[in-house]
Amino acid sequence: DYIFYTDWMWTSYVIFTLSQSLVLAVGAAYYLTFTGVPGTATYYALIMTVYTWIAKGAWFSLGYPYSFIVVPMWIPSAILMDLAYWATKRNKHSLILIGGVLCGMSMSLFNMINLITI
Repeated sequence: DYIFYTDWMWTSYVIFTLSQSLVLAVGAAYYLTFTGVPGTATYYALIMTVYTWIAKGAWFSLGYPYSFIVVPMWIPSAILMDLAYWATKRNKHSLILIGGVLCGMSMSLFNMINLITI
């Protein structure tokens, strides 16, 4: 009986992937550039993953189906951001450009694969 939610799944995918990849790219770049600690983007993604698990549990406790919220694939894209930070030798502008592109393109791909498997 939850056909309505799956009808809107790909619309939600487009909207949320744009916003989530922007949140991840900006948040991870902020943490990386201001702390200077490699691996901070992955830590930020772990926080976001736990936060979305909590949100998913809250919706599930309200009676929505378990697959109503699909947890985005934050961590693999953040790992690419950390690798870009390492590869650009702490050049902030290169990190924002290369890491942001890698993060934005990979997160949409990882989210699409995640949705196809549901």
